[in-house]
Amino acid sequence: MSNALHTPVCDLLGCKYPVVLAGMGGVARSELVAAVTNAGGFGFLGMVRESPALIEAEVARVREQTDRSFGVNLIPAATPSALLDAEISTCLALEIPALALFWDVQPDVLRRLKDAGVIVVYQIGSVEEAKRAEAAGADTLIAQGREAGGHVWGTEPRNRLVRSVVAASRLPVLAAGGIVTGEDLAEALSLGAQGVVIGTALMATHESFAHDYHKQRLVDARDGDTLLTCDFHINWPEGAKVRVLNNSVTRGEHGGPNSGIREVIGDEEGRPIYLFSTDSPLRSMTGDFEAMALYAGEGVSRLRSIVGAEERLRNIVSEATALLESRGGD
Repeated sequence: MSNALHTPVCDLLGCKYPVVLAGMGGVARSELVAAVTNAGGFGFLGMVRESPALIEAEVARVREQTDRSFGVNLIPAATPSALLDAEISTCLALEIPALALFWDVQPDVLRRLKDAGVIVVYQIGSVEEAKRAEAAGADTLIAQGREAGGHVWGTEPRNRLVRSVVAASRLPVLAAGGIVTGEDLAEALSLGAQGVVIGTALMATHESFAHDYHKQRLVDARDGDTLLTCDFHINWPEGAKVRVLNNSVTRGEHGGPNSGIREVIGDEEGRPIYLFSTDSPLRSMTGDFEAMALYAGEGVSRLRSIVGAEERLRNIVSEATALLESRGGD
């Protein structure tokens, strides 16, 4: 089954299939990463703004469940410099083979990782940024289309961006944004991408660390239920857009997001969760989940059930393989 899908990025990352779990902050924890990795994909732990202690614990848990390769996702622009330094030092000490980075390209961070022999996967939103990441030493690019859930850096639709980046860069390109099916994977490969990055479809799985409320909202969603907004902004640079499910916040029922007043709407093991925060509902939280950031990509309307991560990945792989083999026989 793997022959039709095998691409050079599989060899680079050490996975069987070119299907990568997005390093979703809070959501992509050890259980989900291990499940995706054991099923033949490649998983990134979402460790943005997390403590070195949690990174160590989550890495240990993944390694208890698999001997396959996986990575860690960090976001320099959304992390205080001292914490970022500690996160990177921890990842290097743990000999994490691959790190994913996102938002603006920071060559000094990339150089530090490359000097340590780390594979760097950079998520970009434009051809110009792809060129900057390549010049700084990135090994692989994630071309994130505007259909993506969560933080969205670029403005172009996924397929148009993928074509442009593939034409402009010598690096392997992974497509991201609204990908939930094997047809999406086959389409990305036909455009010159070497694989895909999946977030929302793997959030709606038993193993994801998202709260059940968020998972159910994903499978209940229909076409047109997502939108891009700057309402959820606490903890991120100004003007950072996110794609979320429509809720009371996006409808303006809580007033303007920039009033400066911090209202606590939840708790995560003693840490307050604020209205207009970029925090999404997690298993470890309590509070008003409806008013939190309910991240979801545009492909969410094609999800109908919460299943195991292995089942979802294998369905995607099987469908893509069948499509590619049938086209090859035309």
